[in-house]
Amino acid sequence: MFIGQDITRVDALDKVLGTAAFAHDLKKNTMLFACVVRSSRPHAMIRKIDTSAALALDGVVKVLSHKDIPGENLFGAIKKDQPFLAEGRVRFKGEAILVVVGVTEEIARKASGLVDIEYEDLEYISDPFLSMRSPTLIQDGGNLLSHRKVIKGDAGKGFESSYVIVENTYSTTWIDHAYMETEAGIGYTDERGHIVVASSTQNIHYKMKEIARLLAIPPEQVRVVQATTGGGFGGKLDVTVEGYIALAVYHTKRPVVMRYTREESFLGQTKRHPLYIEYKTGAEKDGSLTAVEVNIIGDTGPYISYGETVCLRAAVHATGPYEVPNVLVNSRMFYTNNPVSGAMRGFGVPQLALAHESQLDEIAQRIGMDPLDIRMKNALKRGSLTATSQVLNHSAGLLETLKGIEPFWRARRKQGPGSGFGLGCMYYGIGNTGISNPSSCYLTFTPEGRVEMHSGVCDIGQGSDTVLLQILCDALGMEEMGIDLVRGDTDTSLDAGSTSASRQTYISGMAVCDAAQKMREYLEGQGYYSGKPLKDICREAAEKGLPVFNGHFDPPTTAPDPETSQGAPYATYAFATHMTEVHVDEVTGVCKAVKVHAAHDVGRAINVSNVKGQIYGGVAMGVGLALMEEFVPGKTESFDNYYLPTSMDMPEVEAIVVEDPEPTGPFGAKGVGEPALIPQAAAIVNAIKDATGVRMRRLPCDIERLKLALEKNKIE
Repeated sequence: MFIGQDITRVDALDKVLGTAAFAHDLKKNTMLFACVVRSSRPHAMIRKIDTSAALALDGVVKVLSHKDIPGENLFGAIKKDQPFLAEGRVRFKGEAILVVVGVTEEIARKASGLVDIEYEDLEYISDPFLSMRSPTLIQDGGNLLSHRKVIKGDAGKGFESSYVIVENTYSTTWIDHAYMETEAGIGYTDERGHIVVASSTQNIHYKMKEIARLLAIPPEQVRVVQATTGGGFGGKLDVTVEGYIALAVYHTKRPVVMRYTREESFLGQTKRHPLYIEYKTGAEKDGSLTAVEVNIIGDTGPYISYGETVCLRAAVHATGPYEVPNVLVNSRMFYTNNPVSGAMRGFGVPQLALAHESQLDEIAQRIGMDPLDIRMKNALKRGSLTATSQVLNHSAGLLETLKGIEPFWRARRKQGPGSGFGLGCMYYGIGNTGISNPSSCYLTFTPEGRVEMHSGVCDIGQGSDTVLLQILCDALGMEEMGIDLVRGDTDTSLDAGSTSASRQTYISGMAVCDAAQKMREYLEGQGYYSGKPLKDICREAAEKGLPVFNGHFDPPTTAPDPETSQGAPYATYAFATHMTEVHVDEVTGVCKAVKVHAAHDVGRAINVSNVKGQIYGGVAMGVGLALMEEFVPGKTESFDNYYLPTSMDMPEVEAIVVEDPEPTGPFGAKGVGEPALIPQAAAIVNAIKDATGVRMRRLPCDIERLKLALEKNKIE
């Protein structure tokens, strides 16, 4: 059995030895370097561009504008609305205008600084509240991108019958993905005349299609390869360098490299959506939740990216992992001239977790109930109805995660002044929301006597390569891992969809199982399970033409009702509870997360070490979200003024793996990538309240904000 074993990750040795080829490492003979000229204005008309000084610089090969694009100058995962290169108008500071190509990176960057652009400034729509009332339109259809509702029962009547009602407002800010490796790639034309781009990415087939549209060539004439990727977290789902590289290769017919500096990455790439959340919760005297009403206002920047997705997912998850009979949620996403907000680990759910977990603690305090007990009382479980009235018939292990935490919670003891403990719970729908999001793969044999798995899944550090191989070995009943993995290349794989929404173990894992079932039937017919060597079967198959076994899986979901969002938007959900101990120095305002107990229902742990690794990483990101990370448009330029957790900020983490098998998942598995982050910031905020009596409702709760709140609390 390979399922449940902590086998060494298949990419571990190359990464430890430093031999893995990241996008920054890729090189070709006679390669050129490209860089982007970006807008210095948040909102303006471009009146004149003078490239003469740049073109006069020795070593400059091309300066490309939107006029040099042979196909469509638009991209976007949800809707094609963002220009590759601006045409007459820029809508955020950092928007791409030109691509400069030079014989060296130094020359390309120097030339980009010589381009003179004349602007006519337009009104800067700085926040969604201004966007609501301003006559200035950022997009032709208006400044409201999306409005999604969740309506269940009658919230008004629910509040009328409530013993206690708590109302508060919460807010979060922009967060940068801050991956170790910035966006980078290389492109060239192969011997067939096809455009090849190798880049740091989370979705190769999507990038292939966008490049084909940009260049007005058939997709089969584009090849996208995933280079070893140094982190993604959603930031490499959108097109980054790929389009610019492909355009430069198209015009120069030479290999082209592009790699963002950290400053460019901060300036030009997507961020986590800032959300403003008005939250009202009602409960009975015994702690039973009666009604929840939530008003969410989001800032998506000037283009959609994943804004519609975040708007809907935030609404669907707004009540948290609790059974609430009466729900009214209004989630609205507005265009602004701030940075484009896109996909980032959790798609809006970490922001909502801050609100619903804070609300639940306040309810418990008002009625004199233990925070753990109120969560146990209201927890979603088998047979429960979610906020969208989906019945949870199986794999709903929130209670088990609470019970996993319970011994530590009951035994907690404050370690002097400034010591506190907090809980945070979450649930998260695996995969895309209420739409088809399939994955495919195929299996074949090699003449050398091995199984070959072809997969389009992008492993961005989460370990999917290893997990999918473990799934395949068990599905085939193999005693040794005699499998070659061919993946991350559009020429050799079927579309597996994006590495996002914690979907790959569950969805691509099931696609692997489907292909394995077909291969298993073939092997059985050839006598493999009766002792015939695989090498003999492969040799005989090669003589006849190697067979191909295709696998496919698309989770069973229903589209949410457009007016109420009622339905079954996800086939399965992950659940988790985090308990966090903090220590707050009330003199300085410094908060230190000391220890975290993190219990996660993952369905089935294919690789326990991988699961725990995700949890550790999620806790680290949650510490940053809660206490220090904040991108400020126009001010944040690099890590000099963007504060990230270091090893010194990491708490001790005890990961508790709960397995409530999901019958539609591979060997019962679900996902843990985003769930690992979601409850952590909420648990820290609740712990700060326990330690100091101060309730923080804005993230990040950094040193300055916490110190001011502590001083205000002393005065009051």
